[in-house]
Amino acid sequence: MLELKVDNQIINYVKINDEDYISITDMLRSKDGDFFVSDWLRNRNTIEFLGIWEELHNPNFNYGEFAIIKSQAGLNSYKISVKDWVSKTNAIGIISKVGRYGGTYAHKDIAFEFGMWISPKFKLLLIKEFERLKQEEQKQLGWSAKRELSKINYKIHTEAIKNNLIPKKLNKDQINFVYAEEADVLNMALFGMTAKEWRQKNTNLNGNIRDYASIDELICLANLENLNSVFINYGLSQAERLEELNKIAISQIKVLSENNMKFLNSTETKHIRNS
Repeated sequence: MLELKVDNQIINYVKINDEDYISITDMLRSKDGDFFVSDWLRNRNTIEFLGIWEELHNPNFNYGEFAIIKSQAGLNSYKISVKDWVSKTNAIGIISKVGRYGGTYAHKDIAFEFGMWISPKFKLLLIKEFERLKQEEQKQLGWSAKRELSKINYKIHTEAIKNNLIPKKLNKDQINFVYAEEADVLNMALFGMTAKEWRQKNTNLNGNIRDYASIDELICLANLENLNSVFINYGLSQAERLEELNKIAISQIKVLSENNMKFLNSTETKHIRNS
């Protein structure tokens, strides 16, 4: 679960269909007084804003029900819950979640508008914090891209094992055992230890050995996975593959390290010239 911190208040947000949804239930705790999300929904301006947003983003929006709700919005007797709003209009801009991180979540566009209802200052702080986190995500993008490349190549790698090393009619435990062996062939070739050995040496860390790999190691790992798939198809034994993969890993890491040193040296030289 992703988190924002606005005015000392932790606000959860989630990805839904690759869109950011922010917990307005968490946001509501920053508003003075005893209020509910339904109090915000009573406002005619809120309903008009939500209707325009749904018109722009939701082809299945129920305009008939929306017109009825809009005609009643603002009246003293009018009140509508998030559940009723969604069920009657087929809205997608606001959703309700249950469970540990349950509550009402709104698309970021709507959440920013909800922030204005809390206070103009809160809205600006929310936008500023959201933009900060997005910048952090961009910084992580380079590492994440390499990690995803490794995952894709691992899928290709496991398919090669399935087609070439796994006999027919194996049970699930046997299949998983073969996969674990092949994963450790790569781990041994690159890291010099199996996944189990890494966990035993790093009991204070979460995740696995590959989560703590450097960018250079992830690049090398992606190449090793491809090469191991080729070696499997050629019918090389595990021992033969491990020996070759280890040689390749040593060579590639050396080349990548040398390139990094050249880049650092050139950068330092430019810095000295410009100072």
